[in-house]
Amino acid sequence: MACSSSSYSNSPCAACKFLRRKCLAECIFAPYFPPEEPTKFTNVHKIFGASNVSKILNEVQPHQREDAVNSLAYEAEARMKDPVYGCVGAISVLQRHVLRLQKELDATNTDLVRYSTATATATARPARRPPRHHSGVYFTSNDHDHPYKDQERE
Repeated sequence: MACSSSSYSNSPCAACKFLRRKCLAECIFAPYFPPEEPTKFTNVHKIFGASNVSKILNEVQPHQREDAVNSLAYEAEARMKDPVYGCVGAISVLQRHVLRLQKELDATNTDLVRYSTATATATARPARRPPRHHSGVYFTSNDHDHPYKDQERE
C-alpha cells in the first residue's frame, strides 16, 4: 500500500521516490516530504542522509516533526549555498546588518534629540525688548521738530 501526502495521489513521497523504495502507509517521511517537493528531500538527504533524518523524526514528538523537518530543510539549503557555515553564516550576516542598523538608528535618535533641544531652546527664549528711549525727546534733522530750537536762539 502506497502512502501519500494527499488523499487523491498514489505517488510515493519524495523520499521513497528518491531512495527508489516502496512507500508504505507507515512511512515516516511521507507527511513531511510530499512528492511535489522532491528538492526538499534531495537537499536534506545530501547533507544529513536518509538514515539520520529517519532517526531524528523517530526521536522527536509527532507534533514537533514538521518543525524538525523544516529546520533540517533550511539548514540543508543553507549548507548547499555555504558548505562551511550553513545557516550560521546567514545568521552572522543578519546580526551584522542588525548592528549596523542599530548604530544608524542610535545616531538618528541622537540627531533628533539635538534638533528637538535646539528648537525648544529657541522657542523658550524671551522676546527681544524694544529699545528704550531715555528722555522721550526725539531729535530730527528738521528744525521745527527740535525741542530746544527756541532756547538756542535766545
